[in-house]
Amino acid sequence: MAKEKYHYDSKTLSYKKVKLKTSEKILRLFLLIIAGFLIAFMGYLGFSQVFESPKEKELIREMDNMQLRYKLLDKKMDQVEGVLSEIAKRDNNIYRLYFEVNPIPDEQRKAGFGGINRYKTSEGFNNSQMIIDASKKMDILSKQLVIQSKSLDEIVKLAKNKEKMLSSIPAIMPIEKDNLTRMASGYGMRMHPILKIRKMHEGMDFSAKKGTPIYASGDGTVIRAERSSSYGNVVYIDHGYGYETRYAHMSALKTVKGKKVKRGDLIGLVGNTGRSVAPHLHYEVIYKGKHVNPIDFYFGNLSAEEFAAMQKESMQEGQSLER
Repeated sequence: MAKEKYHYDSKTLSYKKVKLKTSEKILRLFLLIIAGFLIAFMGYLGFSQVFESPKEKELIREMDNMQLRYKLLDKKMDQVEGVLSEIAKRDNNIYRLYFEVNPIPDEQRKAGFGGINRYKTSEGFNNSQMIIDASKKMDILSKQLVIQSKSLDEIVKLAKNKEKMLSSIPAIMPIEKDNLTRMASGYGMRMHPILKIRKMHEGMDFSAKKGTPIYASGDGTVIRAERSSSYGNVVYIDHGYGYETRYAHMSALKTVKGKKVKRGDLIGLVGNTGRSVAPHLHYEVIYKGKHVNPIDFYFGNLSAEEFAAMQKESMQEGQSLER
């Protein structure tokens, strides 16, 4: 029961009961409700500091799960980075070295992204740094993958080109070794059969029976197949990559100008045409416009012992078979 309030009236020298107006009663009730709400709210805040709501517990579990997944993702990215690093080492130290291509610097492979802040939208959150770090690492890995992918594409092209080059280089003797009578004259200073002076012999002479098959020593294009006063029936083959071969003194031509030939294709027959003193094949190898010793290119069909024997024989200063 609410306590009644009185006030002292000095005129009548007596106490009179205080009567509240309706507006005052409403105001007091309103203030009481406000006070109750404030007390309840403060109580809830105090309670929530000590006890977690189901919703808060769920959010905390989700946050813990996200952080765990981030750690696992970070670990996987480290593993991918390690694999990419190993591939990059092989790329630089094996593949690009083999194909004589400059290695890709680490600074280029692992460079970040300059310019504007790519991660500004991730700032201002409780876990902003974690998100930004993961995004940066993922971007760098993506860039490394792009660089490595382009490098491997380049290596594939180089490998195909290398395969073509290896098949184009003159790598076999133009006459089968079983058909040779002898290796008549090697590359170098030789005695001229007519002038009887030492003169540079820019090829190798292979003695063989007239009509013995002559084969292209590498893939290429026939750029001349004709008869000349000095070489007689002669074939020139452009192999590309700076290489050219010549086959002289043939008894018959078995190819034509402009024809694409493969290593081992028949291009002519041994003869004694032009300035020749006996049936034989005069064979030359030219690299970048200069004559080179053909014996250095017989790795395709000679064993080590056969090569050593032919090399020894070619060094003997005999007489060439050209007049």
